[in-house]
Amino acid sequence: MLVDIHAHFLYGRTPRADWRERNASRLAAGERIGISVHVASILGSWGLTSPLYFPSPADVTAGNDALLELQRAHPNRIRGYACVNPNFTEHARREIARCLDAGMVGIKLAASRRANDPLLDPVCALARERRVPVLHHIWQHRRRDWPGQEASDAPELCALALRHPEVSFILAHIGGGGDWRHSLRAVADVGNVYVDLSGSGVDGGMLEACVAAVGVSRLLWGTDLTMDTGWAKLRYLESLLGKEELVFVRWKNAARIFPPGAFPAD
Repeated sequence: MLVDIHAHFLYGRTPRADWRERNASRLAAGERIGISVHVASILGSWGLTSPLYFPSPADVTAGNDALLELQRAHPNRIRGYACVNPNFTEHARREIARCLDAGMVGIKLAASRRANDPLLDPVCALARERRVPVLHHIWQHRRRDWPGQEASDAPELCALALRHPEVSFILAHIGGGGDWRHSLRAVADVGNVYVDLSGSGVDGGMLEACVAAVGVSRLLWGTDLTMDTGWAKLRYLESLLGKEELVFVRWKNAARIFPPGAFPAD
């Protein structure tokens, strides 16, 4: 069993005309790697008709609808995050309820609002009520503001997690660039924040530092956009961890924080 907890798919209302081919190539690559389930999100229109990190309610709904179609087409291989923009609070809450009722298993927050902003509290309250995790886009040590996004880093996510101790939070793509040691220091003592190993970074010592900071029980394997680097990390983990430890990173940790029955072997 291998669960990719950070996957993405495309659909017709995105900038890429080859979206069908890209979706098919992701599934094909997943077969080669041995991925059992892709837990995925679609980020609105991926910037086509509203900003990537500030999608309009209409684009949020359209992207989630497209992911629900993919989930229905591949019921054993794809699970969905309800992607929402928390700046539109009531729409976000309605959209989360709608998508979870239709079979999605988590909530995705991109960079529409800082992670420590009180505006995220209603979303997290619903996550607690529905017992689903929240995957939050994170910069590994944000040193400045970036155009078009409310970029957050680990201390801000930890502030949110401490306000909502019954919710499981996933710190996105520790390998996504930036100072991952800064993130690991922040999350070490915040037990409801899990580290997503995805991202294109494959720095020497990074995986060892992740294990040292949060232990095997708070690591989640994923790929994000670069599946080859996710595969490389998986192969490295096979030599770094024992077989009994590796199985927790491959899927058992995910099965613990996602709803019961989310994955075939759960």
